[in-house]
Amino acid sequence: MKADVLSIENKKSGSIDLDEAIFGLEPRADILHRCVVYQLAKRQQGTHKAKERGEVSATSKKFGRQKGGGGARHGNRAAPQFRGGGKAHGPRPRSHAIDLPKKVRRLAMKHALSAKLADGSLIIIDDAKIADLKTKAVLDAFTKLNISNALIVDASIDERFGLAARNLPGIDLLPVIGANVYDILRNTLIAPVITEKSTIASEHNQVVFKTPITATKPEIKEAVEALFKVKVKAVNTLRVKGKNKQFKGRGYTRSTVKKAIVTLEEGHSIDVTTGL
Repeated sequence: MKADVLSIENKKSGSIDLDEAIFGLEPRADILHRCVVYQLAKRQQGTHKAKERGEVSATSKKFGRQKGGGGARHGNRAAPQFRGGGKAHGPRPRSHAIDLPKKVRRLAMKHALSAKLADGSLIIIDDAKIADLKTKAVLDAFTKLNISNALIVDASIDERFGLAARNLPGIDLLPVIGANVYDILRNTLIAPVITEKSTIASEHNQVVFKTPITATKPEIKEAVEALFKVKVKAVNTLRVKGKNKQFKGRGYTRSTVKKAIVTLEEGHSIDVTTGL
């Protein structure tokens, strides 16, 4: 298949032949979802740790009389039910990584590229270089290309171009060797949400997706229609605010995520387990 090659000034500078086996596939949501879950699970640190009963310094002397105390006959202050005691079955350092065959990962990359080409969000630029390497100049160039949220993949990224573009929100630069399914997809749709509530929503012809915070309703609608070849009736979004958590006495806040509830027209459906 043929694709236009543009210059950084949004002018056609030629064309290129794209491999049908990579860019001409029908995107499958299940394969993309498996690869995204694989990547997100693998990058978790897994350094969480809580002291258990045997690791807490506490008296092991029997601190109450055998009878008449009105309670249980405890003999160790390190028991989990006491303040300062050990955590029962607490978290331990471990790897969260899951297995995913290399063939599936390669296939997911092909489906991700095919999905981007199908929804018209794949732009091929002849050379990511500009004369005036200032952030404002790079922003003007992206404005001409109608780009506000993009992943730029280049075999040899110009270091000065990267420095000029790194302050732009929603713009990421990666070398070809670092291209991955999650970063390619996260500009519009990250992954379908498969929970009990989303399963109930599917009975009402609704599908739930996790999206970037910056994604708008028209962008989500366009991405779903192009990716799954369906008609979208309405898109509702909600932000799930990150909760405040405590770990080893130190507080942290989970990241805020955005979910899109997509209502499909009558006669159209999406099965996120198969991508159909």
